[in-house]
Amino acid sequence: MKPMVILMGLFSLFVMIQNGIAYQFKVGGSGDWSFAASSSFDQWAQKSRFQIGDTVLFNYKANEDSVVQVTEPDYKNCSTASPIAKYSDGHTQITLTQSGPHYFISGVVYHCKNNEKVMIVVLADRSNHTSGSPSPSPNPPASPPTLPPAPTTEQFASPPPAPSAPEPDLNPAPAPHPEENPPPAPTPNTAATMIVDFFCFFGAFAGFFLL
Repeated sequence: MKPMVILMGLFSLFVMIQNGIAYQFKVGGSGDWSFAASSSFDQWAQKSRFQIGDTVLFNYKANEDSVVQVTEPDYKNCSTASPIAKYSDGHTQITLTQSGPHYFISGVVYHCKNNEKVMIVVLADRSNHTSGSPSPSPNPPASPPTLPPAPTTEQFASPPPAPSAPEPDLNPAPAPHPEENPPPAPTPNTAATMIVDFFCFFGAFAGFFLL
């Protein structure tokens, strides 16, 4: 009895894990992929949150319809000339493996032009890691501190020299010759004084010999 309980518990846990990882969406809400249900596809797709790993179920008559995955231009033009993938088994379950828009149309052109088509936008996986998104770039290195500008050669130039003393004149002007500047001529008073001094000196000299 115990092994059976353990197996049932493990099975329940497995189902819970699977449900926590991915969800199955039925196209249009009911899974009916047909011309009659086409009016509900756009409204259903806009209200749903699709994640990577989720699946979408399409139910239809295998001999009357099909599911074609196409590009955006072919989706708008209902062209099946270059399909990305085509399914016609009547019970198609498609796993969403990439983020971004996915375009599905009916393989019957008349049905597609009457809105049997749907655009499903996949956001991201349950772990918040977007498929194909670039890894975040590392933080830019801190810019080095700004250094003062290097001193220029002009700042190290020697100060201007002090003004030099005037050089001696190597060719001085010649001193005036005595003859060029004769003494001034004696005035009359000076001549009379010299004559009186002469006679006084002569008289004194003669008196000395007479004694």
